[in-house]
Amino acid sequence: MTTGNNTRPLSGAVIAVAGAGGPAGKATLCRLAQAGVHVVAADAQPERLAEAVDAARYQAGGGDITGDVIDLLDIDATREWAARTEKQFGRIDGLIHLVGGWRGSATFPETDLGDWTVLNDLLVRTVQHTSLAFHDPLLRSAFGRYVLISQSGATKPTAGNAAYAAAKAAAEAWTLALADSFRKAGGETGPTAAATIIVVKALVHDEMRAQRPNAKFAGFTDVGELADSIAGVWTRPADEVNGNRLWLTPRP
Repeated sequence: MTTGNNTRPLSGAVIAVAGAGGPAGKATLCRLAQAGVHVVAADAQPERLAEAVDAARYQAGGGDITGDVIDLLDIDATREWAARTEKQFGRIDGLIHLVGGWRGSATFPETDLGDWTVLNDLLVRTVQHTSLAFHDPLLRSAFGRYVLISQSGATKPTAGNAAYAAAKAAAEAWTLALADSFRKAGGETGPTAAATIIVVKALVHDEMRAQRPNAKFAGFTDVGELADSIAGVWTRPADEVNGNRLWLTPRP
């Protein structure tokens, strides 16, 4: 990995992962642990979190992974998580936002506005809370990174995915505002911290392939590939990734 210009090897970095309990979380925890990262995983569901942490430790052959049960819809709890993590490790070098969820309808007129309420909490409110809580710690790091995982539908919504696409688009806009804050904080020398968006069509993992052996999953991104791309954000200069979308699927 490269060093200099606000990049450095991941070994020894302190990176928090929000929404770590799913397949993408497991892959990301494992990838970071293998690189020597102090990983602080968070999820609202204790059993999912424990399973993800244990699986990642096993797959990584060990690794420094801790798990915190955090309700990211509670801004005070989220701020306390960030403050506690920074105090424990002396710094925070990254926040990866993997919180997901999907609701949709067969047609646009059938859209249930209750879906928007749920998705606004899952996909927007959690981004607001983590970005506000981790903004200052990431600026205090020499190479802080905020990474949002988004979906291509935010750029080209479909009729049955109005609520989902709108929530994803809102989360992207919020993250780009965070990037602008990092840009302004960097002044003439450029940002030291960066906020970036990684865009996928959908994710696939081994369990999905086993359940649907004849499916092609065209355009899907394997969770391992996603984890590699996430780790790669720290190898690129802040001004190269700050405020940018990194596409792992063709642009619609």
